[in-house]
Amino acid sequence: MLTLQVTAREDMGKESTELLRSKGMTPAVFYGKKEAAQAITVDARKLESVWKEAGETTLVMLEGIGAPKETLIHDVQIHPVTGIVIHADFYVLEKGKKIEVAVPLHFVGESQAEKAGFIIVKAMHEIEIEVSAAQLPHHLEVDISSLVNLGDHLTVADIKLPSSAELKTNPEETVASVTSYEEVKEEEQLPTKESLAEPVEAPTEETAE
Repeated sequence: MLTLQVTAREDMGKESTELLRSKGMTPAVFYGKKEAAQAITVDARKLESVWKEAGETTLVMLEGIGAPKETLIHDVQIHPVTGIVIHADFYVLEKGKKIEVAVPLHFVGESQAEKAGFIIVKAMHEIEIEVSAAQLPHHLEVDISSLVNLGDHLTVADIKLPSSAELKTNPEETVASVTSYEEVKEEEQLPTKESLAEPVEAPTEETAE
């Protein structure tokens, strides 16, 4: 499990946070359903490394303040110019409770339909599940090798989940499907409701003679 050492922080305003960042530290906060919000600091380089590896769907253990805390990186603020993390929120998980989370999909395998010149349309890129913390996946794989013929498709129900996971997304939703180049072009050229609507001229008042 990924681990970060953190220290308590007193929120003393903008000057304090700028001083922290000049020392290679990043201000952050952790909180949870049964955990009061606590301002903390964490080594900036280590936070960057963990953020890149964990994203928002991998457990991160926070150590240094009381008992270790299992968390998810709930939100990060990125500097618009430098692209570095300037603040992070960690959500503390309740022990023994499942987590509802949106997990990214990774498409794997080779499709014979694609080799034959058809197009694989990937309609979804994440699904929502409720799962135990111990089995929380970083991503879920979608194997497209079963897509062979025009019209073949995969639904959410075809995705293999951890044993403790409960699906929250509609299982009948299409994740990926085989279509032709011609069908894609036709869809792009279909008129929209706006283009079909004829402009209506505002009525004019006629002066009485």
